[in-house]
Amino acid sequence: SVVGDDATADALMPRGYPIGCKRQVIDIGYYEAFNRDNVTIVDLRKAPIRKITATGLETEAASWDFDVLVYATGFDAMTGAITGVDIAGRNGQRLSDKWQDGPRTYLGLQTAGFPNLFTVTGPGSPSVLSNMMVSIEQHCEWISDCMANLRDRNLASIEAEAGAEDAWVEHVNDVAKGTMLVADSCNSWYLGANIPGKPRIFMPYVGGVGNYRRKCDEVVANGYEGFALA
Repeated sequence: SVVGDDATADALMPRGYPIGCKRQVIDIGYYEAFNRDNVTIVDLRKAPIRKITATGLETEAASWDFDVLVYATGFDAMTGAITGVDIAGRNGQRLSDKWQDGPRTYLGLQTAGFPNLFTVTGPGSPSVLSNMMVSIEQHCEWISDCMANLRDRNLASIEAEAGAEDAWVEHVNDVAKGTMLVADSCNSWYLGANIPGKPRIFMPYVGGVGNYRRKCDEVVANGYEGFALA
């Protein structure tokens, strides 16, 4: 109803997946921008990009010339930046090998077999389903408090226990069941569906930031339950 031109409005309508599968556009002024004379939308579902040219790009329907071409090539979300580093844990195990069938963490903070390796808003935490700045802050504070606790107790190592990791991964999957985010018809970067060959695994924690923070606090109150300290 916001967009004046019917064809433009039709091109902006999401199709092929249930509502909630991907982020909904709620930004102020986004749809209104398409009513401007100097804004054009090209529906790549009807005419996919054929190639990039010296002056712009070519679709199956037309050629377009630009002063600037901005690439938005998608995200290897939650894991790409981590596995892109050649991280080795106990006995030389590579993190990329451990996560080849999907990421496994305890609270999104650590993964078994990799002592003292912390991840901030990693897979298994609310991360991209939360206010990211707030969640990053919560993780950094939890990690810094943990390091201070270890130092005060003259401990040198903390590592997620395999059993705690298994239980948390199962919990993350259980709370995601029944949501549109994991529907069979949903292909989103939450699931890694935008990366060829990446395992289809729902990576964030959808159980709520409040529940997650309480769990993190309980773990600490119980002497870092689920972690092996040495």
